[in-house]
Amino acid sequence: MFLPFFDQLRKAGVPASPREFLSFLEVLAADLVTYDVDGFYYIARATLVKNEAHIDRFDRAFAAAFSGVETIPSEAVLEALDLPEDWLRKMAEKHLSEEERAEIEALGGFDKLMETLRERLKEQEKRHQGGNKWIGTAGTSPFGAHGYNPEGVRIGQDKSRHQRAVKVWDKREFRDLDDTREIGTRTIKVALKRLRQWAREGAHDELDLDGTIRATAEHGYLDVKTRPERRNAVRVLLMLDVGGSMDPYVQMVEELFSAARSEFKHLDHFYFHNCLYEGVWRENARRWNARTPTWDVLNRYGPAWKCIFVGDASMSPYEVAVPGGANEHWNEESGDTWLRRSVAQWPDTLWINPVQEKHWGYTPSIQLVREAIGPERMVPLTLDGLTRGMKLLG
Repeated sequence: MFLPFFDQLRKAGVPASPREFLSFLEVLAADLVTYDVDGFYYIARATLVKNEAHIDRFDRAFAAAFSGVETIPSEAVLEALDLPEDWLRKMAEKHLSEEERAEIEALGGFDKLMETLRERLKEQEKRHQGGNKWIGTAGTSPFGAHGYNPEGVRIGQDKSRHQRAVKVWDKREFRDLDDTREIGTRTIKVALKRLRQWAREGAHDELDLDGTIRATAEHGYLDVKTRPERRNAVRVLLMLDVGGSMDPYVQMVEELFSAARSEFKHLDHFYFHNCLYEGVWRENARRWNARTPTWDVLNRYGPAWKCIFVGDASMSPYEVAVPGGANEHWNEESGDTWLRRSVAQWPDTLWINPVQEKHWGYTPSIQLVREAIGPERMVPLTLDGLTRGMKLLG
């Protein structure tokens, strides 16, 4: 009976394998969840989703496959009311506020609510719209659709409108994890974690529990072992494009910067405008009177550093290819020259572009930048793009 669900997953782009589907069926056969839609959802997601980037796709497929669970068709209401009472109570407790549950109790409690629904189903003989008693639409009755009542039972409605019905579970909370979407700080952190590299360095000041147990077992007495503390050895140099065409992407770059600061212990940064030239700066307010020569940066940060440029690479082609082509000052050497020098100094170089990848071919300067740093070194600012980039740097 779950084959249509499996088919929905494949259509939605969730790469669930037949083996995983069989594992899902085995879990269900073990009766780990009974009459618990949320539990069923989490078990299905745990067994069928391997990558956090596919969670939103899974949510959409789950909603498409089990949309009938959210609503109660009028012809099936009596059967629905035969569900275990404790399950219905738990769902009510989960999705109703304290004030709403107090209102239900004031009207006679949850038992009274379900009993009244059963009676009105037997009494009502035709469709009803509006009002506050009969099962229908656009009213304030506790039973029906497209209306409002704090202790309502939704019947025959395709989606929630006030988030007030007893059963509401179809919430897409992971849409920002889709690997085709521009992303926020939370998702950037997920991607940047792939670049973490741990190295042994420093004093022997961390207890080696496994080594201690092994040595104690071998020697017959307590033999405490230590090891160098684990430290994040990745060194990242961020080069951030600011101003002009980058203004629409300020928030995205800020989120990337914030995520990088929290993920990497060794992180330094400089700003540039449009393309890398002979000078960069740390504070935009002092970009003209407190510049750092790019040669100094190249000499100060060794080849072990990973250099990440963040910019849209959208400018006049002259700004990349021609000496004197910069729009704010006279550059004696072209931006292309400085980009190639940076790649020579930092073999692990990456350019993150907030412009959608499908539009890159329409901007000549993007093509010039890609030629200077290497076509594979430019990735879009999406979860998929960052994942590709971290693999390249790693």
